[in-house]
Amino acid sequence: MSELFDAVDALVASRAALPPPAERKRLRVAHGLTIDEVATALRVRRATVSGWENGKTEPRPPERDAYARLLDKLAELYPADAMAAPVQDAAVPATFTAAPDPAEARTLSTGQASEAAGMTATEDTQTSAPVAAAPVAASRPARTTRTSWTSRRPGAKKAAPAGTPAGGTDPRFENGPLAVVDVEDGKVLAYCTGGLVLDVPAKSIPALVDWTLREAKLGQPKLSGPGKDADPLLVLTEAALERYGLPVTLTEEEKHAGRIPESHKVVKQLARADWKLTKRGFGPWARIYRPATGSERACVQLCIPSWHALDTRHWGHAAQLPPAELARILGVYASRVLTPRGSTAVTGLELMTALHPPTRASEPDADGKRHSEYNPGSLGKDAIDPMNWPPCEVPDGHPVLKDLPRFHVRGPGEKLFEEAYDWARPMTDAECTLRHLVGIDVNMAFAAGANGLIVGLGEATHVKAPAFDPKLPGSWLVDLSHVDLSRVKVGKEWVELDGSLLPSPFTPKGERPEGPAWYATPTVAYAVELGYEVRPLEAWVRYENGRYLDGWYQRLRDAYLATMADLGVHTDMSPADFLAAMDGYKQRDPELAIVVSAIKATVKGGLGKLRERPRGEGWRPGEPWRALSRPTWRPDIRAAVISRTRINLHRKIVKHAAFTGQYPVAILSDCVVYAAAGPSPLDFLPYRDGVALPGGFRLGINPGLVKHEGTQTVLWGEEVRERFDAPELNLARYIKDGTVTDVDNGE
Repeated sequence: MSELFDAVDALVASRAALPPPAERKRLRVAHGLTIDEVATALRVRRATVSGWENGKTEPRPPERDAYARLLDKLAELYPADAMAAPVQDAAVPATFTAAPDPAEARTLSTGQASEAAGMTATEDTQTSAPVAAAPVAASRPARTTRTSWTSRRPGAKKAAPAGTPAGGTDPRFENGPLAVVDVEDGKVLAYCTGGLVLDVPAKSIPALVDWTLREAKLGQPKLSGPGKDADPLLVLTEAALERYGLPVTLTEEEKHAGRIPESHKVVKQLARADWKLTKRGFGPWARIYRPATGSERACVQLCIPSWHALDTRHWGHAAQLPPAELARILGVYASRVLTPRGSTAVTGLELMTALHPPTRASEPDADGKRHSEYNPGSLGKDAIDPMNWPPCEVPDGHPVLKDLPRFHVRGPGEKLFEEAYDWARPMTDAECTLRHLVGIDVNMAFAAGANGLIVGLGEATHVKAPAFDPKLPGSWLVDLSHVDLSRVKVGKEWVELDGSLLPSPFTPKGERPEGPAWYATPTVAYAVELGYEVRPLEAWVRYENGRYLDGWYQRLRDAYLATMADLGVHTDMSPADFLAAMDGYKQRDPELAIVVSAIKATVKGGLGKLRERPRGEGWRPGEPWRALSRPTWRPDIRAAVISRTRINLHRKIVKHAAFTGQYPVAILSDCVVYAAAGPSPLDFLPYRDGVALPGGFRLGINPGLVKHEGTQTVLWGEEVRERFDAPELNLARYIKDGTVTDVDNGE
């Protein structure tokens, strides 16, 4: 008889009454519980609780009874009529509006536009207010089934995010920029941004491409008037790869080739269906297209994480995340930066073009027809002829250098060498009496270096004995060995400094130049700023120029600030509050922290791509390589950004030294190490009543301001240098965690 009673109890529990999904979330949030806490208590995965709250799935015994009991107790504590206003999830900062946690599924009806598609407009997080929470849905509506796909989301409309265009989102892309395709219980599902899940009817890769373009409503509106809409992105999980006949991992030969062979059955399927692949072939980032007809594009991009499409250096463990969470990460990145089009480096370069398309439509001619013409402010549609490049600006092996002797090593008088700092010096006796070495790091340093920078847009013109013009971008052959850092101008006043404790601003290693060398415009302009005369011997200058990178910087800045605000770090914090907020910020939302890492990598990688080197393919020195055919192969722009970034840092170091008498011990790129009496940056940065030294280092999250990189003891620094017998070992390389793995070789 007891067994019968147990069976009856289980039957009752299986139908335990549950409130609608939105009410479940309201009750949890009202009590200050996170999704993780509920999942731990019920011994289920976080994604399971997320599914219960967004209506995607329903609890099953035995968890259903326990979940119902929890909700009943919470309902007694927080009755619906007592909650006059919706409550924000305590686990998610109120400013997070770009792409909600998949657990916090958005509540839009099938026919309404999605949040993600409307968040392509740049949002200034310094001025925008938090977005109001969505109204609580009264009940869960029945699912709406279409012939080809099903929208699995509740039906009440959620408040639009800040920055959404007045006219709403583009209906062509109402389901967001991308989807993660997975297989669950034998069904193919597409996890979109904001918690939306679509049923996928496609049985093959060609059919999947067709479905994506015809019915999925995926993509992203263009960022600039003359530009192109972003193609939809499909991310294929391992289960999806197996379903569609693709290998889960690549063989060593395929990894080396970067693609599966053309003889693979899926590649043949695409060919039979008249789909084409780019020259990259079917690899980790495959582009499948048909030639455009008129203004209509037919192109879908695939991202395959198990083929190492998501570099762990920039995307962390994203490839191992469940589909909904991976869609969230990539969706936030897409809405704030750009739909990924390859590595973060590729996307950084593509963002430049998306903001400055090479062509635009002309005014109507006499017959009323418009034609394609050069878009002012862009780099144009044609690459610079390799033989027209200034020899000083190109890397070794470039075609313009093919007549140089085989083993010739170009010196400073032949080669522009603008790179980031890698400099260190022995500590003074006075510094050794202090207890700590404190590292500070410049936020988004290279992005800040690009802001407002005038760069060349076209080809360079060679000039002999020119008068230096700080507003004219180019490369200048000039002798700066006479600049003495012991006496320089800071502002309008001359100051005396200990030049032996400062790196030269003119070389990456901080060594004083010994004669004429090639420099980018910002470097030469800084010599003039320090109070010294310059007389260039010759130059390659670009009379066609502009602030090409301004929009690029602004979009990446806004993406970075918005995401850091979501993690609890804001632009208006006091120095102490800022340091506290930065402590452990990644643990507040590890997935969102991945987006921060990807944004930073987009900056550095995008600038690096401006001078992409040969990548195998049988290349030999003196021959052109594939990257040279791009209008965006511009080593001069890269050099100018790095030059300005290094100069910006040196300017702050000089201001700090002139005001405090403190000098850096080591510099690596955008990290500077000082000896200090205490472990905090506030122990040596000259703040007065919360105000930083004008023109010096300032704590804050904005690009160009600094954060705490790490602290070690002076004894640690001296022990490490003694252990490796390297008195000038660059301690900035190890200041973060103190781990030294090998002798510093400068690479």
